[in-house]
Amino acid sequence: MLKKRNLVRIPLSALLHRSNPDFISSSLSPPQFSLSSSTSPQDSLSSTFPANNYTSLFLQNTLFSLKSFLCSQATNNGVLRCWSCDKVADSTPFLVCEACKSVQPVDSSLDYFQIFGSERKYEIEENLEGKYKNWQKKVHPDLVHTKSEKEREFAAEQSARVTDAYRTLSKPLSRAIYVMRLEGINVDEEKTITEPELLMEIMEIREAVEEASDSQALNQIQSQVQEKMKYWSKSFANAFKDRKFEEALDSIQRMTYYDRVNEEIVKKS
Repeated sequence: MLKKRNLVRIPLSALLHRSNPDFISSSLSPPQFSLSSSTSPQDSLSSTFPANNYTSLFLQNTLFSLKSFLCSQATNNGVLRCWSCDKVADSTPFLVCEACKSVQPVDSSLDYFQIFGSERKYEIEENLEGKYKNWQKKVHPDLVHTKSEKEREFAAEQSARVTDAYRTLSKPLSRAIYVMRLEGINVDEEKTITEPELLMEIMEIREAVEEASDSQALNQIQSQVQEKMKYWSKSFANAFKDRKFEEALDSIQRMTYYDRVNEEIVKKS
């Protein structure tokens, strides 16, 4: 007869409640189970739950909750630790561990401005390109091709996010849309303007682009379009700063038209 061993009681309902409080209020009340050296977690779960549709759902919620629980321990009380060497982060954003140089998992709570250490505002004066290149020198996947699969995945995700952040913030239109969304304001990028004067102007610019016979003519048209973009970018900046969001949205719509024309010029160049 096997001797009775000390068992570790694991309250799964507590873990479930962390990420999905509604789940434990369903018709199933997830019971506790015991783990011992003679019983695997899989065997224990199989004997506790009948083989039905709820079993898969419960296991998925359990694993998700456990993962969330472990991740929360890594950032408990705002303390970030390296997944590789366990050293506490010296600064934020924590994309790379300064101690062991390991690329860290993406922190989705960071916005694009925080990635570059910039103030969250529309007008940017810092050298984003320089900061972007510095990050890529640390997180680019090619730099960790000999490391573990986990770190290679982290590097691919971090590099992609840094690239997306740079592309978004480096262009006036995409940056305007992004700061509005950070304020919780949705921007309908497909919304059209019915103002006859603007529509006529855009049509004339497009005709001029089609009729342009050389690069000099295209450059002249592009210069005019870029001046329009600067004007409405400044208009957006003032409206956004004063929190006049309706005016800001109007500026974005106008910037969208000029940005599309500029893309047509670039394609023809």
